[in-house]
Amino acid sequence: MNAKELFARLCEYAPIELSDKLVAIEDGYDNSGIILDCDLDAKRVLFCLDLTHESVDYAIGKECGIIVTHHPAIYRPIKSLNEQDPILRCAVSGISVISMHLNLDCAREGIDYYLSKGLGGRCVEVLTELGEGVGYGRIASVDATAGDILDRYKREFCTEKAWLYGAEGQKITKIASFCGAGLGYKEIELALKNGAQMVISADIPHHVLLTATERGLLVLSCTHYSTENYGMKKFFEFFEKSLKEKIFFFDDERFV
Repeated sequence: MNAKELFARLCEYAPIELSDKLVAIEDGYDNSGIILDCDLDAKRVLFCLDLTHESVDYAIGKECGIIVTHHPAIYRPIKSLNEQDPILRCAVSGISVISMHLNLDCAREGIDYYLSKGLGGRCVEVLTELGEGVGYGRIASVDATAGDILDRYKREFCTEKAWLYGAEGQKITKIASFCGAGLGYKEIELALKNGAQMVISADIPHHVLLTATERGLLVLSCTHYSTENYGMKKFFEFFEKSLKEKIFFFDDERFV
């Protein structure tokens, strides 16, 4: 399977059009798709959150011909490269690179969906809709205290790096989740409008955190890596069962 063929299969799960739609709504930017095409067949594929020296080393060691990342391997225009840059190392080694970013965030069972499900969310619904069952942000029902949700996050997402702002004993019946650095003023309003008592996200600016707590929301602040690596693993597990190629997953222990 070459990069074009694999990308077509991946887009059946997370259509690339979802990235285009979210960028248009948010007046944002993304660079999902085939980032580097070496036009070679690959019998082994690596899935990982980021293209780094460590993930490239792992791919080379496993003789992978394609790397599938979540975060774009090239995000902004590159002005220069040296022999140590991960993307150039891939090119020299004949490793193609595909990035599934905002389209995977927004997929029906994408990164955002699994963030909510991992927290124990039920009756999960989309907050910023891009189509039926797809879009950014999730609202879900739960039956737990804030402390229970914190403990579950640490256990299910395999991390101790999570911080609760609010009373651990407060009863929570609805949560709003936004994977990655997704919480802003618009998302606070969406959470409140839909009856959430708690919001979950990462890389939250202080002024946004302050506004959320002053509006009465509890906040679970997590690392960017942990909110997204969990869903990326679910994506990998789906294709582990459906691809004939041997595939691997790389966990970056620096950020777990």
